Amino acid sequence: MEVEVKFRVDFNSARRAIESLGAAFVGEEIQEDVYLSVPLPELLRVRRISNLNRSFLTYKRIADPGRNEEFDEVEVEVGDFETALEILRRLGFKEDVRVRKRRLVYRLGEVTFELSEVEGLGGFLDIEVISDDVGEAKRRIWDTARKLGLTEKDVEPRLYQELIRETEKKAEK
Repeated sequence: MEVEVKFRVDFNSARRAIESLGAAFVGEEIQEDVYLSVPLPELLRVRRISNLNRSFLTYKRIADPGRNEEFDEVEVEVGDFETALEILRRLGFKEDVRVRKRRLVYRLGEVTFELSEVEGLGGFLDIEVISDDVGEAKRRIWDTARKLGLTEKDVEPRLYQELIRETEKKAEK
C-alpha cells in the first residue's frame, strides 16, 4: 500500500528543510500527467517524465476517499506516452486533466519525499511510505512532517485533478 500525505509548501523552504534532515537527493523529474475520466475512487493516468525519457501507465484505487492518503497502485512502464494515450482513447477513455510539474525526489530510510512545483498551483510536498501497515506508515510520515515544521493545517487532501479543475473554473468566471 502506498501511504502518503500531501502538504502545501513553499518549494524552496521545503527543499532546505528536507536537505537539513540528511535526506539523499534521488533526482529531478519533469512530469506531465494525463488523467483519464474514470469515476472516483479510481484514478487512471499516463505520465511522461520528459527529462528521463520515460512514460508510465498507472491505475490507483483510493482506499480512503476524501483524505486521499492510502492508495492501492499498479504501474507499468510504457514505451511511448502518446501511443499509450491513443490506445486508451480508442478504448473510450476521455482526457480529464493534465498536470505538469517539476519534482525533486529525496529519500531518508523508508521515507520518500516528492517535492513538486505544480504549474498553476504552486508548491507541494508528498511524504510517502510504502507499507502494509498503514498505521505505522502514517506514524512515520507524521514524525517526519513534524521535523519539517508541518502540521495538519498544511495538509492538502484534494487531488491535483480537483485543484486544477477548481483553478480552471475560477479562471472562467
